Amino acid sequence: MFDASKLDAIAQKLYQSLPQGIQDIEADLKQTFHSVLSQAFSELNLVTREEFDAQVKVLARTREKVEALQKQLEDTKD
Repeated sequence: MFDASKLDAIAQKLYQSLPQGIQDIEADLKQTFHSVLSQAFSELNLVTREEFDAQVKVLARTREKVEALQKQLEDTKD
């Protein structure tokens, strides 16, 4: 669902914003940030860009079919 490299980049930005003394516990913080972010994002029910684009295409094709059917219906009424 998520690109792990993007999640790692966000975790890294969070880490870099911490004071130097806290950065000494880098491994624990990175793992904790990664876990917390993974859980939070999974609860959001997000989709990938590819999944979104695929659904946009399906919707466009469906809309075209509905419009064609509406036109056929209007033509048969006349």
